[in-house]
Amino acid sequence: MPRAMATVAPTDSDILALLQSGALERAFALLLDRYEGKVYRLCCTMLRDPTQAQDAAQESWVRVWKALKRYDERASLSTWIYTITRNRCLSAIERRRELTSLSAEEFEGEAPALEAEQPDPEDSSELLRELVDLLPERQRRTLVLFYYEDRSVSEVAEMLAMPEGTVKTILYRARAALGKELRRRGLDDPSIWLGVRS
Repeated sequence: MPRAMATVAPTDSDILALLQSGALERAFALLLDRYEGKVYRLCCTMLRDPTQAQDAAQESWVRVWKALKRYDERASLSTWIYTITRNRCLSAIERRRELTSLSAEEFEGEAPALEAEQPDPEDSSELLRELVDLLPERQRRTLVLFYYEDRSVSEVAEMLAMPEGTVKTILYRARAALGKELRRRGLDDPSIWLGVRS
């Protein structure tokens, strides 16, 4: 019986109990076990660069550790961690924008070249991902978490610290923007896109 219990993954309640007893190092170790992969995937979704995602994830965990003794349970552990992570990613995005930015004129100049390319059906998944990458940042990361990461609306809302209604609105606008772009390119035949979600 004790052996079976030892294999059970720790819950947030277990971690909270450790925090309340002052066992910060053990609590932090369990947080890493429980959330390290999720934090990294959120960073990848927001930053679209594995190296930057790794840096942002590490910075996030440093901040979690430094703030752990001040955690006051006003938000759930997951929401608290995702908020710290999201803020680090937004800071990284801002730094990246300061270094290199694509002007509206340059973007418009690229549109004819993109429009001229007519994909083979087998390339549809790749093209769809390229179109998703061209969406405004907020729409892109929300859509990626929902469709590509298979997160529920409530999970996306928690990870991005926004109401569920806002997530649904952003998803609707993102889908509408993709549909408009596909129609503009003459690629709105549903048979091309059936099953494309990977």
